[in-house]
Amino acid sequence: MPRYEYRCRTCGDTFELSRPMAESSAPADCPAGHADTVKLLSTVAVGGSASAPAPAAGGGGGGGGCCGGGCCG
Repeated sequence: MPRYEYRCRTCGDTFELSRPMAESSAPADCPAGHADTVKLLSTVAVGGSASAPAPAAGGGGGGGGCCGGGCCG
């Protein structure tokens, strides 16, 4: 079940709730009981490697596309 992060506008606390995606935009009371909360945008963590592929050997004169040296003279 996804976790969503919220911030209470009354007390400033940030908290998380696990809830179905269908309820992600439903109102959420903060743990202190305040109803004035806002859902925060969160980054998504995905398993696996987050590194970008290594650049081609030779420093960037490779082929492909106009800016790759193919049609720019």
